[in-house]
Amino acid sequence: MDAKALLSELVEKGVADIFIITGKPLSYKRGTSIEQLNDKILLPPDTEQIISQIYEMAENRSMKNIREHGDDDFSFAIKGVSRFRVNTYKQRGSLAAVIRVVAFELPDPIRLHIPPSVLDLTDLRRGLVLITGPAGSGKTTTLACLIDRINARSNNHVITLENPIEFLHRHKRSLISQREIGIDTASYATALRAALRESPDVILIGELRDPETISIALTAAETGHLVLSTLHTVGAVNTVDRLVDSFRAEQQAQVRMQLSMVLQSVVSQQLLPTTDGGMIPAFEIMHCNNAIRNLIREGRTHQMSAVINTSASEGMIGMDSCLLGLYQSGRIGAQDMITHALAPEALAKQAGL
Repeated sequence: MDAKALLSELVEKGVADIFIITGKPLSYKRGTSIEQLNDKILLPPDTEQIISQIYEMAENRSMKNIREHGDDDFSFAIKGVSRFRVNTYKQRGSLAAVIRVVAFELPDPIRLHIPPSVLDLTDLRRGLVLITGPAGSGKTTTLACLIDRINARSNNHVITLENPIEFLHRHKRSLISQREIGIDTASYATALRAALRESPDVILIGELRDPETISIALTAAETGHLVLSTLHTVGAVNTVDRLVDSFRAEQQAQVRMQLSMVLQSVVSQQLLPTTDGGMIPAFEIMHCNNAIRNLIREGRTHQMSAVINTSASEGMIGMDSCLLGLYQSGRIGAQDMITHALAPEALAKQAGL
């Protein structure tokens, strides 16, 4: 099986994810449904062959990680076709892979329905901005839009720390340094420490994974840099709680104090199917005003939702309010609205269901 021809064919179909797993035909996700390319069941030699070819296309990347550790992350491009983000792994002793299709062109934030109040975060000069949501919700795409906007409008040095690199940024008004974890540097923490000595104005961290990375990110934001990153959380309340709970109990009061000073905004997003067969994001947007900062500092994060819901004039919106608006405008169905709600019963009642 020719992996290059296969990937080219699937890109033409407009797929988002490709699944190469033993025991099933090669499958792909388009929209919210998983479909099969054909009826041919993949056997272990088939997945081994396809995945080996993919490693060859990724500049003959070594298969040492997948052989020794059981999983690997990387990205590569096929000229004239697309870029791809790849996660390979072992399952039941055979090789498997999930491949995300990433366009060469940077995404258009207007077509992606990213609100102006999110794009305006690029005007910030310091502090921490978090883009959160479940896997596959478009966090990386939103971050790419923000970096591209900074690149086009500001004269900065932007350092991105990613695992792997998905979108490639060309130098425009800014200088862009893109570093891939595992290839250009050993870890997020190592790269982040080094970044502070590389005269950055903006630092993008692919994900805040551990207390060490979170701590260095907070320090970077505290010392006058704009830090952008992601978390796999839904909602500003869950995001702040996750950050604080990453630390030992005796450290949490200090972390809350530090977070209350440097956090600028939390943007939480989910991707939902539309009634016409497309996809649309729903956003919760929290900007840190004095009330929010006090609640973070005092550990009363459960009250933040009330502030968000009463601060529309400051560009804020709650997740459930956004979902209700999408439903009332006919863009999403009732079941999808309820499924993605933070308070399903209350939202159903508010929608008259």
